[in-house]
Amino acid sequence: MSGREGGKKKTLKQPKKQAKGMDEEDKAFKQQQKEEQKKLEELKAKATGKGPLATGGIKKSGKK
Repeated sequence: MSGREGGKKKTLKQPKKQAKGMDEEDKAFKQQQKEEQKKLEELKAKATGKGPLATGGIKKSGKK
């Protein structure tokens, strides 16, 4: 055991994974997700422009 062998051993580098080609189903799924995301963004933009939907709780009358 020499002084150079102390400490952590470096792990061997794993080969990079090959980017597999997307088939038609994957492309259609990705496209559908993008469209849904756009719709959600539009709805959020519309919702922020308006006032509160519920003013909260039970309202009490001024009478006693």
